[in-house]
Amino acid sequence: MKGTEVVDRPDTDVVTDADSLSPDKTRRDYGAMGRLILRVVAPVALASLVVLAWQIAVQVGGLQPTTLPSPTRVAEAAWQNRELLWLNTVPTLKATVIGLVVSMVAAVLIATVLSFVPWLRGATLPLLIAAQAIPIVVLAPLFVIWFGFGLGPKITLIVIATSLPMTIALTEGFLSADPDAAKLMKALGANRPKVFLRLQIPSALPFFFTGLRIVASYAVLAAIFAETAGAERGLGIFMMSQKSSLRTDLVLAAVIISIAMGLVLFSLTYLLEALIMPWERRRKAMRTE
Repeated sequence: MKGTEVVDRPDTDVVTDADSLSPDKTRRDYGAMGRLILRVVAPVALASLVVLAWQIAVQVGGLQPTTLPSPTRVAEAAWQNRELLWLNTVPTLKATVIGLVVSMVAAVLIATVLSFVPWLRGATLPLLIAAQAIPIVVLAPLFVIWFGFGLGPKITLIVIATSLPMTIALTEGFLSADPDAAKLMKALGANRPKVFLRLQIPSALPFFFTGLRIVASYAVLAAIFAETAGAERGLGIFMMSQKSSLRTDLVLAAVIISIAMGLVLFSLTYLLEALIMPWERRRKAMRTE
């Protein structure tokens, strides 16, 4: 009778458990937790200290509410006038989001054309920079005179204020693609559009999101500037009217809402980047380990 053969097999469960408890993985987990604390807890703590210092300065200094109301007074006024604030926040938010989306589309189209036509790139970029140098404060009243009080002038002003940084960033990103990789793709039979789609666009995406993060708060600022020149509703016209009524608390409440809108838009750029470029998040995580 033949003896039974015994085959040694690795205990995969034990190996997996050992890997999960390895020092490298523990270090990565603590590193991720530390980055989360640094990005979330630290800004919240600093903002809380600023609010506390504001409250103490008002109480100790005996400042009048029309000069500088306390944070508690601002919060109370915002809650009492929450419906009015909401009615004026919605138009500003609508104009900001639509203007930012139109600006993104315009930047992609312009940068794509400029990347394909070098002579046009040299002729157009100085004009775009000159247009960006025109103050929004000057353009806003003119646009109201030319186009009225509708949504169109506000969107146009937002596009003018935000499209140039994204256009320049995207153009630089398209041109930053590895020329040797482009030559190799062409040698393998890839045409110009295929090189653009498979090489230049992935190279330009980090540049695009950097530009988008820069202009995310500019869009809110441009919308408010447009509303101060003339609008039926919006945070801009609301702040102007409350300033005339010496309601500094409501002016500051509207300012805080606009800051919150900018922060939310800025944060959403990271979510959009994670959805479109999941590999970039993994690359950054590996680089920080």
